[in-house]
Amino acid sequence: MCIILYGVYLVFEGLSFRAASRALEAFARRSHVSIWRWVQWLPPLERLFLARRVRCFLVDETMVKVGGVEGWVWVAYEPYQRRFLGLRFSWIRNSMTAEAFLRQMVKRYGRHPVYTDGASWYPEACSSLGLEHRLLNDEYRSLIERAIETVKDRTEAFDDHHPCRRKGCSLNHVKNWLKSFNLHQQPEYQKLIGQIKEAISLK
Repeated sequence: MCIILYGVYLVFEGLSFRAASRALEAFARRSHVSIWRWVQWLPPLERLFLARRVRCFLVDETMVKVGGVEGWVWVAYEPYQRRFLGLRFSWIRNSMTAEAFLRQMVKRYGRHPVYTDGASWYPEACSSLGLEHRLLNDEYRSLIERAIETVKDRTEAFDDHHPCRRKGCSLNHVKNWLKSFNLHQQPEYQKLIGQIKEAISLK
């Protein structure tokens, strides 16, 4: 498991799958295809690193271009712990999609106030779920905008470097990558990676 986590970490630090494979050769021989499969397999582990205390949800969405078409990535962020809570990819942007995303966040973290930029689909979604809706203040706006920009840049970069060449691709690999990205951002995961790196350096 340590080799798998470290291999995925190397990919998120900017190495290609082949370069990550070469970097692991000192510890274990794994092909670049194996590392690609690890990235696809890893997302379920994100539940091991769920935030224990959440005060509110900062929520926003951004348009991304993947697979040659436009889609939307929804982001939920916790401002006090400065951590991503969840990411979701969709082809459309409306109150039903916003509601589905918020319902997922409530299921994971409980009911908390939702801060947004005031786009019409958010008050409707919050009303449907019985959640308190508030507008972003300047501090929260700055935090969510930085988080959104990071997700947008990394998602489009992933698609540029690892495009799907299958006709009619459902972009499940992009959705899995978003889950892996969310996992990679969790403080507990970063701490675990630090321990793995330290253990490797001692060998």
